[in-house]
Amino acid sequence: MGEYRQPGKSLNGVAQAVFLDRDGVLNEVVLREGKPCAPASVDEFTILPGVPEALQKLDEAGFLLIVATNQPDVVHGTVKREAVEAMHERLRALLPLDDIKVCYEIESAGSKCYKPKPGMLLEAARERAIDLSRSYMVGDRWRDVGCGRAAGCYTIFIDRGYHEVLQELPDATCADLKEAAAIILANEACQTRERRAE
Repeated sequence: MGEYRQPGKSLNGVAQAVFLDRDGVLNEVVLREGKPCAPASVDEFTILPGVPEALQKLDEAGFLLIVATNQPDVVHGTVKREAVEAMHERLRALLPLDDIKVCYEIESAGSKCYKPKPGMLLEAARERAIDLSRSYMVGDRWRDVGCGRAAGCYTIFIDRGYHEVLQELPDATCADLKEAAAIILANEACQTRERRAE
C-alpha cells in the first residue's frame, strides 16, 4: 500500500489530499484500439513529462499525495502482482508520494474499492483524517470522476481523447497533471482569500 510519509502535513490546519489515478496521469498508458491500458511490466512503465515538477509543487503546498488505482489485470492474469508492485516502487523512488492505494479486484456489486466506488479514498481519509470536501481527485477516466464525486472531492479530468464517454461532469478539465496542479493551487488561493474576507 505504501507508507505515510509526513504525519503532520496539512494545509491551513486541515489535512487535504490530492488523489491521483495512476495510468494516464502519472505514467504513460498503452493504447489498444483507442482504449487506455495499464503497462504490463516495469519496462513499459514510463513516467509522463512534467509529473515530478507538478507533484513537487503540490507537495510543497502541503497536500498529501495519494495514488488510487484499479489494477484488475492482476485478477485477469494478464499482469503479475509482483510487476505492479515493482512499478509502484519506482513511483515511490521518483515521486513525492505519501501513499499508493491499489484495488486488486474487478468491477462487481461486492467490490468497495473498484472505482468509481470511493473505497480507496474513504480508507485513506479514515487513516489520515483527511477532509474529503477540501480534497481533489485527478484522473483521465470516467471512473476517476465518479469516484471523486462519490467521495465528495473536487474532480479534475485530464482529457486524453480516449474513445469513452464521461458518465458525470468533472469540476474542471485539463490536458495534463501540470495543468491540474495549477488549477488546484489557484482554487486554494481563491478559497484562502475568501476565508480571510469573511
